[in-house]
Amino acid sequence: MDAILEETTIHRRSHVLHQMTKGLGLQEAYGKTLDRIRQGGGKSRLGMEALMWISHAEWPLESQELCHALGVELEGADDFNPQNIPSISTLLGLTLGLVQIDKRESTPRLLHFTLQQYLRQHPILFVTSHSMMAEICLTYLNSQSIRALQPTLNNVLNPMPFLEYATCFWGAHAARRVTKQ
Repeated sequence: MDAILEETTIHRRSHVLHQMTKGLGLQEAYGKTLDRIRQGGGKSRLGMEALMWISHAEWPLESQELCHALGVELEGADDFNPQNIPSISTLLGLTLGLVQIDKRESTPRLLHFTLQQYLRQHPILFVTSHSMMAEICLTYLNSQSIRALQPTLNNVLNPMPFLEYATCFWGAHAARRVTKQ
């Protein structure tokens, strides 16, 4: 959006918009937006982690799965604290429009497929993504809240929406951390 608004005439704005709809010029727009996200202090970390999870997850995470993943504290906590779960509206705001909610599936998605390509072309943005994701999954699985769950069909997945993902994919993330990011 900034790239369009930086232009001085309607014709030039129209030209930039036209180029962007064809996927041209989006690289610069993505770069500027990510720079703005990274300038946000503590909010920056959360916004970038949301982008990391959405772009590197093994399956499309539902909103609550993503929020629970981002609510895991890696240091100093032996239990999962529900008060540390960010809201999906907060995450959408922190990603400055790069993430939208797919209404049909209630999943946060990247704004455009070219953003996924951009993130893959710039691996430096998420250098330790898979090791961090594996650690978050394992921390979640080892929390007192998870260990206290009774293994009943009705109880297992509902109160802890990130449980299935963490159980299924901690190993995949750990393996990628060892091999190729």
